[in-house]
Amino acid sequence: MKLLITLLILTSFLTLYSVFGQSNKKVYLTIKNSSGWDRKEVITIPWQNILAKYPGIDTANFKIINEAKKSELVFQLEHLGKSEIQNLLIQVDVKAYNPQKLSIQKGKPLVFPSKTYARYVPERKDDFAWENDKIAFRMYGKALEETKENAYGIDVWVKSTQRLVLNERYKRGQYHIDHGDGLDYYHVGFTLGAGNMAPYINDTIRYSKNYIQWKVLDNGPLRTTFQLDFAEWDIPGDKVILSRIISLDAGSQLNKVTSIYSFSSEKPMPVVAGIIKRKDAGKIMLDEQAGIMSYWEPQNNKNGITAVGCIFPAPIKMMKINKEQLLTETEVNNSSPFIYYTGAAWDKAGIILHAEDWQKYLIHFKKNIETPLLVIFE
Repeated sequence: MKLLITLLILTSFLTLYSVFGQSNKKVYLTIKNSSGWDRKEVITIPWQNILAKYPGIDTANFKIINEAKKSELVFQLEHLGKSEIQNLLIQVDVKAYNPQKLSIQKGKPLVFPSKTYARYVPERKDDFAWENDKIAFRMYGKALEETKENAYGIDVWVKSTQRLVLNERYKRGQYHIDHGDGLDYYHVGFTLGAGNMAPYINDTIRYSKNYIQWKVLDNGPLRTTFQLDFAEWDIPGDKVILSRIISLDAGSQLNKVTSIYSFSSEKPMPVVAGIIKRKDAGKIMLDEQAGIMSYWEPQNNKNGITAVGCIFPAPIKMMKINKEQLLTETEVNNSSPFIYYTGAAWDKAGIILHAEDWQKYLIHFKKNIETPLLVIFE
C-alpha cells in the first residue's frame, strides 16, 4: 500500500514537472540563411511545432531573445480568423550564411508598436485600406460604385515614414497633399491598378464589381490579413464568385494575395493580373520564366516615382502589354486557391531609388519564396 502511494506521488510529481517545470526552461532555435544575401523578414512557425517543444508555454508570458545580442524580438500569435493560435510569427534579421540563435523563454514581453494595420473605412464610401511600415493600399467598396470616383483595381498610397498613417490621412481628408509622410497620387481608373486580378475571357478582362463583405483575420503587429468577398458576376458562359485573402508583412513592399474563384466549368478559367501603364515612358520588365512583372513608372511631377510589381510562384501562360496595362495571363481552377504577390514602392521613401533597385528587390523576393529561411529547433 505504501509503495502504491509512493508511486502515485511520484507520478503526480513527474506530471506536474512536465507541465510546470518545462514552462521555466528555454527552447532554442536557429535561423539559417543560405540565400547569399542578408534578409530581414517575418518567419512563420506552426504553433504545433512550438507546443511540441514547449508544452507548458504561457501564451501571455513568454518572450523571444536574440542570444547573440541579448535583445528581444517582436513576435505575433497568428490566428487567421480562428480562436486557436495557428502560427508564431517572428521578425528576424539574418545575415547571409550566418545562423542566428534565438531562445523562447518565460517572461513578460515588451510591447512593440504595430507595423501593420488594416480597417474598413465606412466614412470614405466603403474603402478598405491597409498598410505597413513601408507602403499603403486600398480597395473600393459598394458605396463608390456608379460614381465618378469608382475604380476596379488596387490603389497605392505612397509613404516616406515607418509610422502607420492611414487614420491620420482619412481624418485630414487631404489625400493628394504630402504632409511630410507621403500621399495618394496613384491613378487606378477602370483598370487592374497595382496588380489586381480578374477573369480574362475571349481576350477581354471581365471585371467584378466592388467587394461586398470584409473580415479582418489578423491585425498586426507583424502581419495583417483580411478577406474581401465579391458578389457573383457574369462572364461569357458562366458565373463567377470571388473570395480574396490578402496579407501584408512588416518590412515588405509586397502583399500576398490568395484568390479563390468559384465557377461551374470543369476546365480552368483564364485570368490576368495587371498593372496600369502611364502615357509617358517608364521602365518595364516582363520575365515570363521567373514569373516577375515589373513597372518603374515615369516621374509624376513633384510627386516622384511609384514602382509596381507582381510575382507568380506558379507557372504562368504569358506576359504582354496593351494600350492601358501590363498583363500576366494564367489560369485558376474552380474553388482552388491561387497565390501570387503584388505591391509597390516609392522612390521618395529613400530606399528603392532606381528601376534596377526595384527589379533586384523583386528578384530577391522571388528567390526568398523559393528558399525560405530554415528554422531548426535544438
